[in-house]
Amino acid sequence: MLKIFSWNVNGIRAVLRKGALVSFIDEYQPDILCLQETKAKQGQAEIDLPDYEEIWNSAKKAGYSGTAIFTKIKPISIKNCEFKIKDDYGDLDAEGRIQIVEFEKFYLVNVYTPNSKPDLSRLKLRHDEWDKKFLELLKELGKTKPVITCGDFNAAHEEIDIARPDTNHHSAGFTDEEREGISNIIGAGFVDTFRDLHHDSERYTWWSHWGQARANNVGWRIDYFFISADLKADLKSADIYESVFGSDHCPISIELDL
Repeated sequence: MLKIFSWNVNGIRAVLRKGALVSFIDEYQPDILCLQETKAKQGQAEIDLPDYEEIWNSAKKAGYSGTAIFTKIKPISIKNCEFKIKDDYGDLDAEGRIQIVEFEKFYLVNVYTPNSKPDLSRLKLRHDEWDKKFLELLKELGKTKPVITCGDFNAAHEEIDIARPDTNHHSAGFTDEEREGISNIIGAGFVDTFRDLHHDSERYTWWSHWGQARANNVGWRIDYFFISADLKADLKSADIYESVFGSDHCPISIELDL
């Protein structure tokens, strides 16, 4: 059984200082772990995980964005994706947001989707460029072998995926445009693994720092695993680990019979 986990750690050095990352790995023993918002370059964090190969895509800007994959399984190939998207905030290709790792039976795409910003100033870029190019990437990879993509998509898809939908329809992360991006991934044949196995479950992966949101479970489900339809028969579980602390997000996982 293949166990893949994903976690936006909101700073890998901080989560290591808290002891949360290593204790989490010790307890759950992922075969592959995808991290987002690492905010560090390889070598800036003291990580002693001899069983894992480290694959990093760090942002050029210090202490910002970035992704990393830790895998026990030897990859066939590794690449970072370039969308050639820029705006007033910078060059998205320099923000370390996507990793593509090829394994024998599938491609794994680790993603940290850009936030639309509280004033929605990055919403047009995301809707008109990023979401479309990301879906094109998944579809192109899928022509060769099945795709697993995971990470922080910075959008709650349906009202069940957010604790207070009525007051957030114009908030970053729950606009019609961002939700459309998730709908288009599913419409292209990719399976939202958690929702496929837990149809009516109201569980979340991110909580604001404000107003004791996590203690009161006023959250959003914005972290996902999507898989090609070809892998659906192999999907055995999809879970959310609300009891794991160390970040404003919690880890998520899938198990596949591969």
